Amino acid sequence: MISLARIDTVADGVFRLAKAGVNCYVVADNDGLVLIDGGLPRTWPRLMSVLASLGATPSDLSAVVLTHGHFDHVGMCDRLRWEHRVNTHVHPEDQPLARHPYRYAHESPRWSYPVRHPAAIPTLARMAAAGALWVKGVKAKKDVVPGVRLDLPGGLTPIFAPGHTNGHCAYLMEDRGILFSGDALVTYDPYTAERGPRIVAGAATANSGDALTALDALESTRARLVLPGHGEVFRDGIGAAARQARAAGRS
Repeated sequence: MISLARIDTVADGVFRLAKAGVNCYVVADNDGLVLIDGGLPRTWPRLMSVLASLGATPSDLSAVVLTHGHFDHVGMCDRLRWEHRVNTHVHPEDQPLARHPYRYAHESPRWSYPVRHPAAIPTLARMAAAGALWVKGVKAKKDVVPGVRLDLPGGLTPIFAPGHTNGHCAYLMEDRGILFSGDALVTYDPYTAERGPRIVAGAATANSGDALTALDALESTRARLVLPGHGEVFRDGIGAAARQARAAGRS
């Protein structure tokens, strides 16, 4: 039986899978299905619900496309690869990170954030319960090239937006004005519990200065709908989102 409560349609043919403050997205069009980011391991039931609603199974996915290789974005990738032969694709700079998703650069000590931002503790606990502590890495194909449209369903063009990680890419559906911003721009920071467009805290960001600069590349897309890696959908356009993120600054 399909759980309709777990199916969040954010645009025609675009479905958000939200679990423990982490988003990934299924894109469906006439050419097939693609998953943008792999979420946490226990996002799996939500993936199954969306695919079932489309009359599909995980084996029908053409690929997983990663915005970046952090543990909370590759959680289902290894399972999809071994059980359903679904390959994962990532920018070359993030291929080692996708393989070892806990070995990431961060400019600020992680241990201090729960002390400084206790409101974030429930979200971090939910992430742990959703499998954040036992994610398996994935051997991803390092063939995502910024500016070169992917030969996959969805008509996705990678937008290079480093800073959160060295190889972070957002994905643009240019003909529809939809931008999957990953963690280059979020509307909820799981490390501080702050809401509204922003970059992710230094606890998980390699270089906040670069992340703020990368907002220029996102803004240049002129996307009308922004689908972040954390937080709610932003429907007022990437221009407004980028301005708010710059105003929020680093944390």
